Amino acid sequence: MNFNNAQFEKAYGTFSQLEASDLPEICFSGRSNVGKSSLINKVLGRKSIARVSSKPGKTVTINFYRVDSVRLVDLPGYGYAKVPFSEKSRWSDLMEGYFGSGRNIKTVFQLIDMRHPATAFDISMLEYMKAMGIKYTVVLTKSDKLNKAETAERLRLIVEELGEYAEDIQIIPFSAQNGQGVEALREIIENISEL
Repeated sequence: MNFNNAQFEKAYGTFSQLEASDLPEICFSGRSNVGKSSLINKVLGRKSIARVSSKPGKTVTINFYRVDSVRLVDLPGYGYAKVPFSEKSRWSDLMEGYFGSGRNIKTVFQLIDMRHPATAFDISMLEYMKAMGIKYTVVLTKSDKLNKAETAERLRLIVEELGEYAEDIQIIPFSAQNGQGVEALREIIENISEL
């Protein structure tokens, strides 16, 4: 698989705009400002195929990227308190429509900031995916911000925090700065593309 050949395809702001799912889809989910766009850029070996912002809540659409025979799907971040109610409602409809419409979703990379405990939103997302039978991998972003001892402690604690949602689940520390975890994510994507 040539990750450098990735192309941005489309962005959708409402469920009614979504086109049919004709390729396997690999999703990136997480709270606002957790580093989804930075992760996608790093995995694809591109500086700015996914727009990065220091302000939370910038990705408000579902963005589709094609890489060979799969699509990477950048989902809008959740949990940003300063978003108006109408925007939260639109987001909720978009996400429920996306996940509930029988799309060919092969896996979700659920991103959690490694420096902090999993949020209630993170747990809710994992609960939803487990209930829907959607496979997922937990990706702990911003791992470069922690030293070796802190990393070991957070890896221990995240299993406790996620409880049943961490059972038999791969947990990958990731850094967009130093590339930790990139090859592990690429391997998962490549394996899905070969199915």
